[in-house]
Amino acid sequence: MSGEVPGSLGPLASLDAFRTLIRTEGARLYRDLPWRRTRDPYIVWLSEVMLQQTQVPRVETRMPAWLDRFPSVQALAEAPSSEVLAAWQGMGYNRRALALHRAAQTVVADYDGVFPRETKQLVALPGIGPATAQGIRSFAFDLPGVYLETNVRTVFLHHLFPDVPAVPDRELVPLIHAACPDAPSSTQGDRSQAAAGQACSAQADQGVESGFAIPQDAEDTPRAWYYALLDYGAYLKKTVPNPSRRSAGYTRQSRFEGSRRQKRAHIVRMLLDARTESPQGLDLESIARGVDALERAAGREPVDRALVASILSDLAREGFCVEQSGAWLIKES
Repeated sequence: MSGEVPGSLGPLASLDAFRTLIRTEGARLYRDLPWRRTRDPYIVWLSEVMLQQTQVPRVETRMPAWLDRFPSVQALAEAPSSEVLAAWQGMGYNRRALALHRAAQTVVADYDGVFPRETKQLVALPGIGPATAQGIRSFAFDLPGVYLETNVRTVFLHHLFPDVPAVPDRELVPLIHAACPDAPSSTQGDRSQAAAGQACSAQADQGVESGFAIPQDAEDTPRAWYYALLDYGAYLKKTVPNPSRRSAGYTRQSRFEGSRRQKRAHIVRMLLDARTESPQGLDLESIARGVDALERAAGREPVDRALVASILSDLAREGFCVEQSGAWLIKES
């Protein structure tokens, strides 16, 4: 892992120096999050999806209820899609819930409920892209690879490209690949995370403010390495101007209030509520009146019926709902 690092490093002249810094900061800033206390790929996968554009504290409060209802990939696969959507409400981007459901069904049908480990197999599952796939590989299976997540991107941009605007991900990928340690042996992997956690806990008990021990090479695994990057990246975002904004792929999230996304989410909630209140479904005019009420409450104008019809058409195409005899219902699968 030695050698010069491309990019501007300042005092960090080598990959070894960079990795030493990250491992030290990772030990100092380690976050003991619930999904880090397991190697269950189902829980790891769920955390990766829930954390997409959702704050950590919210995921901490929502995940237990989800796991109570769907404790395994088999339970999720067997649940009606309406129950999956209902459990997801408040987490944003309802299509992620449907993708979770479909991916769970595929894992059960094609892999007998055992998560695959290879990137090619993982990215073939609904809703799983390269970053989520490598998150599963790193945190569940301790396998190396390129985990290009926003906090990881932040660290590499901050240290390796401190004054460079519009850095494309293709410049980061070889660096992230080179920095990631190799997979441990099976016995080493079982011991490494426990040892690292014990070291961090002992230091916290002693009230140490600095000089955190760097994990020994035996604990230098993909899982521990990417946890260190995530925690250090989260810290950097709070203490320096967000380096991720210098990524060529950075885009500011569009405003939710009054957006088409908000209207979509509201229509999905209306259709979920209608399962008990109006089991026969809701017609277009009833749905439009519900969206109008949302808009009026915010001081906005009523919506065009064509817009509501267009949203319903999109939702039907994506598998959220179906139209039967002029009424719209949540689609069950």
